Amino acid sequence: MTSDDALARRFEDLRPRLRAVAHRMLGSAGEADDAVQEAWLRLNRTDPGELDNLGAWLTTVVGRICLDMLRARANRREDPLPVAEPPAAGVDPEQEAMLADSVGLALLVVLETLSPTERLAFVLHDMFAVSFDDIAVVVGRSPAAARQLASRARRRVQTGGGTASEGDVQRRREIVGAFLKASRDGDLGGLLTLLDPDVVMRADETAARMGGHGETRGAEVVAAFFNGRATGARLADFSGLPGALVAPPGRPRVALLFTVVGGRITAIEAVAEPEDLGELEMTLL
Repeated sequence: MTSDDALARRFEDLRPRLRAVAHRMLGSAGEADDAVQEAWLRLNRTDPGELDNLGAWLTTVVGRICLDMLRARANRREDPLPVAEPPAAGVDPEQEAMLADSVGLALLVVLETLSPTERLAFVLHDMFAVSFDDIAVVVGRSPAAARQLASRARRRVQTGGGTASEGDVQRRREIVGAFLKASRDGDLGGLLTLLDPDVVMRADETAARMGGHGETRGAEVVAAFFNGRATGARLADFSGLPGALVAPPGRPRVALLFTVVGGRITAIEAVAEPEDLGELEMTLL
């Protein structure tokens, strides 16, 4: 057996995992096959002797390919319904059904509401246990930033993304609006009534450099931080989720993403990384 044959066999052994990664990233059987095939072509242009871990390298390459495809899709403003498409030619319908069932239609719909980098970080880490060090290489950020991307995506998945009823969405907006008003008015008591006792606030690296903290926990600490501060924040919608945008003068600077559960704010994330801000679909309310 030649070295090329051995490499091909190793790739075929890894193909099911690579296809599963691509399918969960892209929600499309045909695009998943295209991504895996592109990974094979890139492998053929690489010296296998330089690869310490072929599986990890291929997973990283497939993730990067999928990220590029998701960004291109977003630029074209495509919004495919993931599992509604018929199986591509040559795809085993039974295998396709198993892949769809393993993800779940509801989860695929929520994944469509995430930004490309959020989706990649969540899928690779939470579904395939890829380390944040490796994910950081794919998204071109630090491991800490990759961890925040996955955390943000996880919270959106747990709250159903933008799939909540219009009544729930409106109620969440009202709570965030009341929080911003209490912040502007310096109403510490009002802030405390709107925050869950165990609320957590996370800021990305750029937001932390602006004067925030990487992570803050507890209603009293978070309320004290926001007391009298949100003077320049405007209520906004992020793919159906409530938030606030600080944009002086008209240029997005910081996005605040709120998780509201049971009528109280359980998490706030400050996003100021330019690339992350550029990927957020936002509407000022």
